[in-house]
Amino acid sequence: MKCCVRFLFVFVWFGAFAQLPEGFVYVKTIVPDLDVELSYYGMNNFVGKPINGYLVNKLILTKQTALALKQVQEELQNKNLCLKVYDGYRPQRAVDHFMAWAKNLNDTVNKKAFYPNVDKMNLFAEDYIASKSGHSKGSTVDVTIIDANTGKALDMGSAYDFFGKESWTDYKDITEEQKANRKLLLKVMTKHGFINFYKEWWHFTLKDEPFPDTYFDFPVK
Repeated sequence: MKCCVRFLFVFVWFGAFAQLPEGFVYVKTIVPDLDVELSYYGMNNFVGKPINGYLVNKLILTKQTALALKQVQEELQNKNLCLKVYDGYRPQRAVDHFMAWAKNLNDTVNKKAFYPNVDKMNLFAEDYIASKSGHSKGSTVDVTIIDANTGKALDMGSAYDFFGKESWTDYKDITEEQKANRKLLLKVMTKHGFINFYKEWWHFTLKDEPFPDTYFDFPVK
């Protein structure tokens, strides 16, 4: 599986990368074998279309966060597992896109897959959509674990970005295997300096994030 291949040669064409604010990096320059599938770059998300500000499938984070993810990846590789990342740095314009979408109550194209038991009018009240996101500070990631040989994600008991109690980290009404998979993810991320958001098993923020009060808006490109 490509995510865990020990590269003999790594060529980085710096001209292919945009200028980032100081303190930010393209994560693959630090963790080249990381599996990245930015949900908001494509169509498979709760909005059902690419989100403003996501111009390429490139993971951007603060350098401290990327270095911590490298440690997580290396530990998982010892178990023949790897990380997969669904989101990292998220520009404020993307959050604004979510806000505008949530106010359009007639747009429910992906309700069945992502929020079947939540009325769209309640997405704000139940804290699924907000005007600010920790992702915009650059040190928050949405991740899961995949099998290094097959690339298949471990069963976590709910889909990524599913709006509902089923996604709460300590949700009880799932199988023992699913609980164990969530526990493994929580354990390895916590060990390397991340804090989990209890309503989303996939959501982790670096404990000592370097920009705790700054929301950035440069595009992912």
